[in-house]
Amino acid sequence: MYPTISYFIKDIFGVNIPLPFPTFGFIVAFAFFAAAYFFAKELKRKEYEGLLLASLKTTTFGKPFPIQEYISSALMGFIIAWKLFYAIGNYSEFATDPQKIILSTNGSILGGILGAATMLLFKFLEDKKQRLPEPETKEIEFHPYQHVGNMTMIAAIGGILGAKLFHNLEEWNDFVNNPIEALLSFSGLSIYGGLIIGGASVVFYAWKNKLHPIHVMDACAPALMMAYAIGRIGCHLSGDGDWGIVNTSVAPSFIPNWLWAYNYPNNVVSEGIPIEGCTGLYCHVLPQPVYPTPLYESLISLLFFATLWFFRKKITVPGVMFCSYMIMNGIERFFIEKIRINPPYHIGGIEATQAEIISALLVIVGIVGIWLLTKKNIKQPNQIK
Repeated sequence: MYPTISYFIKDIFGVNIPLPFPTFGFIVAFAFFAAAYFFAKELKRKEYEGLLLASLKTTTFGKPFPIQEYISSALMGFIIAWKLFYAIGNYSEFATDPQKIILSTNGSILGGILGAATMLLFKFLEDKKQRLPEPETKEIEFHPYQHVGNMTMIAAIGGILGAKLFHNLEEWNDFVNNPIEALLSFSGLSIYGGLIIGGASVVFYAWKNKLHPIHVMDACAPALMMAYAIGRIGCHLSGDGDWGIVNTSVAPSFIPNWLWAYNYPNNVVSEGIPIEGCTGLYCHVLPQPVYPTPLYESLISLLFFATLWFFRKKITVPGVMFCSYMIMNGIERFFIEKIRINPPYHIGGIEATQAEIISALLVIVGIVGIWLLTKKNIKQPNQIK
């Protein structure tokens, strides 16, 4: 496994370069970029078809920057440099355990002051350059795809908060025993928590900016599936604990052993037994191989992405694309849960994990949604725009 990028570089090139970049975080960032790319392409297409419209924003050019911008820039510069200079001065510790450095109260005051001063200087020069003798007010056309940057950032922030919230609800005992660690730890994320909270945040943003939410949801459906596929690769490569149950059976002849069962050496959560002769933070391996479920989810999600992308121009009823995404995502996760390890809830004598409950609801809502939207479109084809 590659808990950090350094492990990957050493395995591939045989060179040990201590870098503080976790593999999972690196791949998740790539997943967001990929999602933004496909999301923007769909928003452009829907604008071309007249389903989403550009808006006019009144902007004033040439005014002096308000004092709040100077203060926020200085504060941001101080915080970043405060941590950055300390991390550079303690690079060995930072490369080994970046979370410990980032979440600690340690920092470089001198670095922070230099960072604040630098940001103030850049802000002043930028302010001076853009000023005009007489400020001008213009109406600027703002296209739907130009919102992608904001929506991606909102999805990332809301997704992380939602993922932490749902994970702590699922692992309630761990949260009660150590709430600070549970909230601040970089590990422990629930994909459905991220999807629900992050998705709701994006829909609210679309509504506030007069973008029809149902078309925005349709546009992001393939992107969400692609992001999930890439993100699960990060889960597998880092060994973040999202694997399946023990699998000691012999692999069928047509399936590679690593795709059938895997024991995740050097996993990032330090699960299992110590690896003999290994030193450092990530020196554990599972005593028995398990189903590498992140790989299964990634492969299935790639197939579903290809399906959604192929049919995106053929599905003309607004909302059906996103409902199809919910059904696909729900079916995939519901059946994967059968070979995964998650604490179950006990509801009326029935045991079901949080993911099983949510995935089942997604399938039901998706099916009902397609039926209602199609029925409404047949009766009033021009009402949903």
